[in-house]
Amino acid sequence: MRRRSVLTAAGAAALAVPVLGAVPAAASSGGRRLEIRAMDISSLPKNEDHGAVYRTADGHRVDPVRLLARAGISHARLKVWVNPVDGYNDKAHILPLARRLRRAGIGIWIDFHYSDTWADPAHQTKPAAWADLDVTGLSRAVYDHTADVLGALRRQGTPAEFVQVGNEINGGLLWPEGKNWGSDGGGWGNLALLLKAGLSAARDTQPRIRTMLHLAAGGDNGTSRWWFDNAVAQGLDFDIIAQSYYPFWHGGLDAAAANFADITARYGKPVVIAETAYPFTLSSEDDVNDILNSPSQLTPGFPATPEGQAAWLRAVADLMAAVPNGQGLGHCYWEGAWTYRAGSGWNPEDPTSGNAWENLALFDFEDRALPGLRTLGRYRS
Repeated sequence: MRRRSVLTAAGAAALAVPVLGAVPAAASSGGRRLEIRAMDISSLPKNEDHGAVYRTADGHRVDPVRLLARAGISHARLKVWVNPVDGYNDKAHILPLARRLRRAGIGIWIDFHYSDTWADPAHQTKPAAWADLDVTGLSRAVYDHTADVLGALRRQGTPAEFVQVGNEINGGLLWPEGKNWGSDGGGWGNLALLLKAGLSAARDTQPRIRTMLHLAAGGDNGTSRWWFDNAVAQGLDFDIIAQSYYPFWHGGLDAAAANFADITARYGKPVVIAETAYPFTLSSEDDVNDILNSPSQLTPGFPATPEGQAAWLRAVADLMAAVPNGQGLGHCYWEGAWTYRAGSGWNPEDPTSGNAWENLALFDFEDRALPGLRTLGRYRS
């Protein structure tokens, strides 16, 4: 996630099917527990290096990783870039953070972007070091990079439990060679080669790891079917369907419930919400216009308050618990610890860039944990 865009390729539109009818989000969910109650904390090392502190709800300063563990967070999601300009989100920073997580009893979920910067439906830029490689060279680079990071984690005693091969890859990855739509892309054949390289590297390095393929299409059944129909036709062997689901981009709870029910039955694989978030305020702590800043972006029934944020997380947990046949594994809150600190902005190439996310964090502008943190970790635990 960085800036949300919708894949509007003619090919995707032609192959997409209509969204299914509404299904109540919390139907038949009962008291089912969720295996995954995760938070993406990729920006934590950079934030801490720029002076960020984290506090309990009553204001006591605390190690944020230990606070997450006490709140019941089951897994931490960590994005991996290849050679980022600012040096963060690479192997050197992930290894010590993984040791902190292991000591706290939090599982590790690795999210490979295969880029030096953000990868999402609108941006899948090759790493600078891979710029001149053809698809065969890119496949080898994907394999080697994936194996290198996962192998280093395993050797230091902090193996990953989950791995994403690509981030929000609606339109493919490593453009243009791995772009799966449009006349300027390499098509599904190239994309499949690249994804198979990453999936093979993950299993060769750590045979018991659980693999994910990740789209940004939580409430979009047409895109989900188009993409995974092609993935299955190409023989991709993966374990879990991962979806980003933000209501202000991806539709209401009923649309997401219908999509998840359909794709888990259609492909025989469980689903996890790899990214979600909701604001606790529409105010901003810095002078950067936040991604969510207008009442028109809110979901009816969920105000931009700490209580509304916590209510959204309960609704998402209920949504996942209601996926038929126990096929909803859980959910991950995106960058819940990315509070505002000067120098820890969104652009790795620009230290003056601001944070457009701080009103969606799970800590308030006084660095105190919000009720949503405990909701995320404890509700349906």
